[in-house]
Amino acid sequence: MKKLLSLLLTGALAAGVLTGCGGGTTGTAETPDSGAGSPAAESPAGSTGTPAGETVTLRIGGTPAPHVEILEQVVPILAEQGITLEITTMNDYNTPNDAVEDGSLDANYFQHITYMNEYNESHGTHLVSVGEIHYEPFGLYAGKTASIDALQEGAQIAVPNDATNEARALLLLEQEGLITLAENAGITATVLDIVDNPLNLEIVELEAAQLPVRLPDVDMAVINGNYAIDAGLNVADALAIEDADGEAAAAYVNVVAVKEGNENNEAILALVEALKSDEISSWMEETYQGAVVPMF
Repeated sequence: MKKLLSLLLTGALAAGVLTGCGGGTTGTAETPDSGAGSPAAESPAGSTGTPAGETVTLRIGGTPAPHVEILEQVVPILAEQGITLEITTMNDYNTPNDAVEDGSLDANYFQHITYMNEYNESHGTHLVSVGEIHYEPFGLYAGKTASIDALQEGAQIAVPNDATNEARALLLLEQEGLITLAENAGITATVLDIVDNPLNLEIVELEAAQLPVRLPDVDMAVINGNYAIDAGLNVADALAIEDADGEAAAAYVNVVAVKEGNENNEAILALVEALKSDEISSWMEETYQGAVVPMF
């Protein structure tokens, strides 16, 4: 009898322990550090959304200004929906795309659509846009020479050295009458497409992030909007900017990018919706004064 009673008590205690373990679930999604083949990499924030009481972590990378600054504004909006936005700041144009491709990031927000398409083609990545957010007009900024009219024979003008942004810079120089490009060169133009260069300008090709740093060393530089903002350059002080009504706005709209297959992820879609809200649009316009133009 004693032995039977002991067995009954042991079973009851075991059942109680199991019940206690089941009641401690927090619902927080695990996010592995990397691994393109992992479930989180294929469906980074949970394809079923965020049921009541659960949270998910969405990992996104971006360059400091304006992208990370804009992302920081949507953190509280997403938190109300049970989504923790984990932002990684990056300072180059390759790492964010490679990280999305290999699954160590769920999304990135730093590049325009033309750059993303060119990156896919040249690197074999599988990135897609899930939302067009804003446009940053390229600007021509003064270095050693204060105005376009003051440019001398052989003056140095620095431009980004990556394919899509170099073409964009050359188009801006053509817009200002400084060079003439081959017919139909368009957004694939390179220095080899310059057919007329009256002042024999020296086009200095530099990594985009180095342009603001090297500005004092050259006569002028065509600088990407994000790096200009980060360096404290005001678009109102640029000697020339892209025509926002031209092909530039459509060709160079900045997007949120994910790996193909994650386009319909509910947390990703919530991020895009938050970025396109009236609240964020107003914040962009007030903060950047024309250097960042909402495209929604």
